[in-house]
Amino acid sequence: MSDPVEEHALTIRDARILTLGGARPRRGETMSELGIVERGDVHIRNGRITGIFGSGEAPGGGNIIDARGRVLMPAFVDCHTHACWSGDRLDEWDMKRRGAAYLDILKAGGGIMSTVRAVREASQEMLTRDLIGKIERMQREGTLCLEVKSGYGLSTEDELKMLRAIRDAAEQTETPVMLTACIGHAIDPDVPREKFVQSSIHETLNAVHESFPDACVDAYCEEGAWTLEECIALFSRAIELGHRVRVHTDQFHSLGMVEWAIGHAAKSPSESGVLSVDHLEASKPELLSRIAGSSLAAVLLPCSGFHTDDRYADGRALADAGGIIALATNYNPGSSPTASMPMAIAMAVRKCGLSAQEAIAAATVNGAWLLNQHDRGSIEVGKAADLILLRHTDERMLAYEFGGNPVDVVIRNGRVLHQRA
Repeated sequence: MSDPVEEHALTIRDARILTLGGARPRRGETMSELGIVERGDVHIRNGRITGIFGSGEAPGGGNIIDARGRVLMPAFVDCHTHACWSGDRLDEWDMKRRGAAYLDILKAGGGIMSTVRAVREASQEMLTRDLIGKIERMQREGTLCLEVKSGYGLSTEDELKMLRAIRDAAEQTETPVMLTACIGHAIDPDVPREKFVQSSIHETLNAVHESFPDACVDAYCEEGAWTLEECIALFSRAIELGHRVRVHTDQFHSLGMVEWAIGHAAKSPSESGVLSVDHLEASKPELLSRIAGSSLAAVLLPCSGFHTDDRYADGRALADAGGIIALATNYNPGSSPTASMPMAIAMAVRKCGLSAQEAIAAATVNGAWLLNQHDRGSIEVGKAADLILLRHTDERMLAYEFGGNPVDVVIRNGRVLHQRA
């Protein structure tokens, strides 16, 4: 009979290993330092990385994968998604192709509100089932840790329904999923504005706090969505209750939300609770420099620009100024219908000015840092063995190619979850 401990052992041999170990978050010159082992072995036991060795030097026992020089790296961390939704936005996509602007569709009651109506009609079980399917697709492309936002409910009952569905999908797929209550996503046009905003801040936020006290709180500061003053009121209350804050800001217009976030981030993290500013397509160079000098993560979402209006955040300026950059898909039915982190990497290099190495760090170790998942995002002894083996022998191919799935093997908690035949 085989040793029961060794039954849970796995060795990946002869790989080009991107460890991304050491200090986190990566910023400045360290964004390009991937901790490369040119040819080596990684040994795993009981879901944990137990050793990183020279090629052929790992101990025997358990299952063996021959990498044949292919790239072994941490699994992707997708730190900004709206992956829980119902319905589709195909008709609106046709409208955009005929020239309708995203904000005009939103103001006319479409956009986010069309998905809100579909989510309200869906049962919690349906939302859970649909999200499980999306998570499984993301896993096949190498994403094993992610954030999922609510925000398509816009009522206390429906926001809680979404958060419960996200929690259940995470449990059923055994996937680390960080919950974000995006209760400031849009303004319900069927409710008087002041009444809706006050209800969101007091009734919905209080209910979220009672049921999901560890959830982040998010809002969309934009023309046609939440104003700067409304966002500040929501975030101030959320911080008072002990929640951390994520901010959708400067996608189309720079309205002052970034300046507010920088000001709060200057306080100690336990006081401020402000974690990130996401989008930044409309941020001016001097504002990007201020973000880079803060403790905030700047989350780049280039797949949105690709699908909407070909506008992108200046990732090069952020990187050169020493900013903390994370990269995500923004997976959603309206502005970014993709779950592919490899596609986000390809777009970040082409459109945001990052190097391939910087984009890889932004898609792994920095995303894990932002989500407070310090057990993931790097290959280090003692950490969770969430790894991917690419079909490439050079990691730059992740950015050079676009479209398709470059992941040959997905390893979750030390076990092979998917393997290309």
